[in-house]
Amino acid sequence: MPAPPTDSTAYARELAVAEEAARAAGAFIRTHVGGIGDAAVRDKGIHDLVTFVDEEAERIIVRHLKDAFPKDDFLGEETASDDTRHEVEGRRWIVDPLDGTTNFIHGVPPYAVSIALQDDADLVIGVVYDVPYDELFAAEAGCGLTLNGEPAAVSDTADIGDALLATGFPFRDYGFVEGYVKTLAGFMRSARGVRRHGAAAVDLAWVACGRFDGFFEAGLAPWDLAAGVVLIKAAGGRVSGLPGGSNPVFDGGIVASNSLLHGPLEAGARPLGRAYAALKAVHTTSSANRRDQSTQ
Repeated sequence: MPAPPTDSTAYARELAVAEEAARAAGAFIRTHVGGIGDAAVRDKGIHDLVTFVDEEAERIIVRHLKDAFPKDDFLGEETASDDTRHEVEGRRWIVDPLDGTTNFIHGVPPYAVSIALQDDADLVIGVVYDVPYDELFAAEAGCGLTLNGEPAAVSDTADIGDALLATGFPFRDYGFVEGYVKTLAGFMRSARGVRRHGAAAVDLAWVACGRFDGFFEAGLAPWDLAAGVVLIKAAGGRVSGLPGGSNPVFDGGIVASNSLLHGPLEAGARPLGRAYAALKAVHTTSSANRRDQSTQ
């Protein structure tokens, strides 16, 4: 049985408001299930869709949080600036109003609301609300995980051969596909099974509550990962960047586990880590060249 969450007053109000905001956004999302036509869908990029539901859900969340904490900053998927730095001064809410938009558009679960609070360099609050299943995962860093108010924790699976893993396919940038396929093929052979949900926030929440034993993916954004990372750590799991990377939330490449399987997961993710690091190096060089050209 998971240990009861530790009582904490450090961020108790923030957690309560984040839970309210997630449920309010989820209630709005639920009213539009099955009602999104093609005319209401826009492309933000390759295979990166947005609807008015995403945008209004984010406004609902931000309104709840700003009313309670007017001095805090925000990093939201639908209103994101280019400032996705890891290090910030003060407090910043990191929000994905509808993780799994493509699933939502097609009426395929899961899709979720994801809210995290960053205080300076630390992620301190995580809330993921799985809308179709009405499941609210919530945690304050170091204080345990709850699922609909009940304690939950990571699995005790210790053998990769008994593990059910989750992943996400490359969908924005395909420059690391070959490395990803090598990693996927390895886990298809070594693990009991690999699942692809299409909503990273839910995948991470399911690692946190013990349904999945591990997760790996690359090419993600901070709002995809921040809340789920808090959940997993609070539930007794472990999170790291892909081999060759550093900060999983802000680099976009992640390995997450129940702790017991972290070594085999990191080892199996090496081909993906190498390919993703190489791609990011190319992007960094290209960005630097563009900046140099703009100043000439």
